[in-house]
Amino acid sequence: MDPAQWLADYRDRLERVAYSARAASASLREVGASATSPRGEVTVTVNAGGGLEQVGLTPAARKLETDALAALIVATSREAQRLAGARTAEVMAGYLGEGEALAEITQHLPAGAVR
Repeated sequence: MDPAQWLADYRDRLERVAYSARAASASLREVGASATSPRGEVTVTVNAGGGLEQVGLTPAARKLETDALAALIVATSREAQRLAGARTAEVMAGYLGEGEALAEITQHLPAGAVR
């Protein structure tokens, strides 16, 4: 193969990879999830990385003992993190397909996030 053509092909591949990386990054910025406790006292929203963004409490939450409310917040947060992890896996599967790269990413997601 002609060296100039090889270099042009290589640049094209790099541009496609860079475009895909930017697109994946933009898609992941949109990923997040919310979960609500079974009786609706607590709603938790997390970002793509599972970081806490918002906690909402209804008046019914005031009726709970502090330990029960704390446990409910943690459990609801874990569910939101699981949902965000599942969405992250879906987004990344669209860019990476099934394989080692996706497995490397999904191994760090919360339990139950990946099918």
